[in-house]
Amino acid sequence: MVGRIITCEADIEEGTAWLCRAEPRFAEVCEMTGPWPLRRREDGFAALRDAIIGQQVSVAAANSIRAKVLDAGFAEPVAIAGASEDDLRACGLSRQKVRYLQALAGSGVDFEGLRVLPDEEVIAQLLPIPGIGRWTVEMYLIFALGRADVFAVDDLALAEGARLLFDLPERPKRKQFNELSAVWSPWRAVAARGLWAYYAACKRREGVAP
Repeated sequence: MVGRIITCEADIEEGTAWLCRAEPRFAEVCEMTGPWPLRRREDGFAALRDAIIGQQVSVAAANSIRAKVLDAGFAEPVAIAGASEDDLRACGLSRQKVRYLQALAGSGVDFEGLRVLPDEEVIAQLLPIPGIGRWTVEMYLIFALGRADVFAVDDLALAEGARLLFDLPERPKRKQFNELSAVWSPWRAVAARGLWAYYAACKRREGVAP
């Protein structure tokens, strides 16, 4: 079962209202940040390409590298698969990310088919691709496929946002974060948007690509 899909700002508003009733601290976040952004993007190869580019670098660095990749003509799988390592590295990509992008380009993923698969089946299809970890798939589920009940417990900005919001002594570890976020179901992806917005407001920098 695919579950609820977030398609528009009205869905975010519905989820936000539910969360504010379930957890009053989310209402405090809303007062500080204003409405939480939709951040939907098209699904498909480009979404995962950009997720790989963004791994372990700042949002600003990821945007800069992505612009160079596109300007060099490496937007599509065929172009990336046929490019030399030197050409791709000239865009600012590490040797490892070149390997990951070329593996994705040659993976033959049926992106349209992913739209109708349950979350765990999407994860099972994408995880075997080199460079695609669970966090990357979760970002794809949240932003490209619009799944309403997905949360990324390994995301550092989410963990730091939760630490600040709930006055925790340290960032929650995976088990603790799973337990904390479970009560935000069926709107965990909206809760994630709220925590990213809170992180950005507190730290004066984005924790997730806009």
